[in-house]
Amino acid sequence: MKGAIHSMILLPVVLHALFTALIVYIDRNLDGRLGLPSSIIPSLSIVVGLMLVFRNQTSYERFWTGRNYVTQITTCVRNLTRSFLCCSSKPGEELQASDKANTERIVRLLVAILYSIKNHLRGEWGAAVVPTPSISESGSPTTASEYSELLPRGLMGHEEDGLAFSLELTYYVERYIQKGFEKGWFTGPQASQMQVQLNTLVDAFGRMETIRLTPIPVAHLIHQKQVLALFGCVLPFAMVDDMGWWAVPIVSLVTFTLYGIEGIGSQLEDPFGSDKNDIKMDALMQDSHQEIMVLLDEWKRGSEIFTGDHVLHA
Repeated sequence: MKGAIHSMILLPVVLHALFTALIVYIDRNLDGRLGLPSSIIPSLSIVVGLMLVFRNQTSYERFWTGRNYVTQITTCVRNLTRSFLCCSSKPGEELQASDKANTERIVRLLVAILYSIKNHLRGEWGAAVVPTPSISESGSPTTASEYSELLPRGLMGHEEDGLAFSLELTYYVERYIQKGFEKGWFTGPQASQMQVQLNTLVDAFGRMETIRLTPIPVAHLIHQKQVLALFGCVLPFAMVDDMGWWAVPIVSLVTFTLYGIEGIGSQLEDPFGSDKNDIKMDALMQDSHQEIMVLLDEWKRGSEIFTGDHVLHA
């Protein structure tokens, strides 16, 4: 089943089942008298439950917060795209070919920022390569990033020097806003609002980095696994007298449930990966890419979406 965590917890569940079977066999056949009072289970259950609640609540909060920041960066890109396409010219003046090309280039860079953020959070470096042909000069095949067609030829990244490519691209957007203001395309308040959108995008990117680079402390994870293992090992001793061989499936069910909850928390801890339970960043970026390319094509052919003539003079 896609997205299930069964494979992650199969080994510990099987080991606990085998251990339980061993305890029952010794107690029943070798007169081991291994039973413990069943009253110890509620006390231990409280401790295990509190730890699992903390782990899952923390992991889901990271997942949900990350999802909100993904929405925030896509919203900022949409807002900037709308402003650039609608306002990048003086009223009543035809946009020059060079200015039109610059506007298209910047809109494409906005989409590239989304992809570069996704790749940065996944540690997929080298995506800042200049768009290249499929065969290099030496005759060997080359690999181009999924958004290489969005980047201007000659644009080089500095990821090897520690500069995030997505952050580098925002400087080109900032420069475009400044030049638009100098040319009289944008009023002061308009340019200020665009900078707010760009700052919000960078802020969301930084917070996503914080989630990615600040995992749950290792000490907590180790202790939680130890507590789960100890609880699973104590259960057979507390059940063997009353349950007999029924203790084996019961312990298996309990450990399956507890380790499953722990496994879900582990899956949600890093929400920016490519697992089934992670944020569907590939699909979200592709959707934003598609809608912005549609808007860009409409803008290039002078669609009424941007002139507004049909609506305003209806």
